[in-house]
Amino acid sequence: MLQNRGPRESRATRRWVVTYALLVAVSLVLLAVSSAGPIQDLRRGINFAVSPIQGALAGTTRSVTSIVGAIGEIDQLRRENRQLGDRVAELETQIQQYATLRGENERLSRLLGLKATLEYGTVAAAVIGRQATEVERVITLDRGTDAGIAVGDPCLSEGGALVGAVVDAGSNYSSVMLISDTRSVVIGLDEASRATGEVQGRLSALLAMAHIPTTEVVTPDDTVVTAGLDLGTGSQAPFPRGLLIGRVVEVQNDASAVVQTALIQPAADLDDLEHVLVITDFESVAVPAPGASPTPRGSAGPSPTLRR
Repeated sequence: MLQNRGPRESRATRRWVVTYALLVAVSLVLLAVSSAGPIQDLRRGINFAVSPIQGALAGTTRSVTSIVGAIGEIDQLRRENRQLGDRVAELETQIQQYATLRGENERLSRLLGLKATLEYGTVAAAVIGRQATEVERVITLDRGTDAGIAVGDPCLSEGGALVGAVVDAGSNYSSVMLISDTRSVVIGLDEASRATGEVQGRLSALLAMAHIPTTEVVTPDDTVVTAGLDLGTGSQAPFPRGLLIGRVVEVQNDASAVVQTALIQPAADLDDLEHVLVITDFESVAVPAPGASPTPRGSAGPSPTLRR
């Protein structure tokens, strides 16, 4: 059996019904008047009041987005900058290599051009070693007897100036005593006065052309070349006539002396040689003693560049 509801329950039900009815009525009223002018004014006022907040929020969003985008662009630029830096370093290395090769080719071209002007057989060789002590200046070449090089062969710089003479040779190497070596003596000829003298090595100092008679007029800027002869000392004349030695920069003489000395700047950069041209078929002949036969190139005997 159903029991009758009490007064309290009936009152609660009526309140819910009344509340629901009021909500429906308010909704209907709002729907009816939503297009009315006051309601529209109220909406515009609310929009005007909240628009600064909306603009600030929108601006903040755009700023955050811009910062994030800028950070991404900076990272990209950094990566591209590193890549460009690596590429620049690579290109600089290539340019340096090309410059080295170009310099090498230019030096070899000068040697080949010099070779074409000489009437002798020659061999181009690279300097692979240097020996500099308190008394000697010797360089080592990468060519030897297999290439036709022999002891006594004259050596020229890429500019055609005299460098020295071969004093030792193996199958694939040779040693050259430079004219700056203290043991080296070359008979020089002053082209202007035709005076001759012994051009002696003095290591890093200027060469000294000694024993020039004071009757000869030797002046600075005179050109000195090989004389192609000896001065009656019994030594060989190991160099062809006319090879450039250097330029006179100073003349030292004494009024009471019968000889004078000219200081000579070598034409070849003896401390910075990289390639040389070795004359391989010049036949040097020793000055014979009375009644003796001449000694041909390559025979036993004292080194042609060693000082007596």
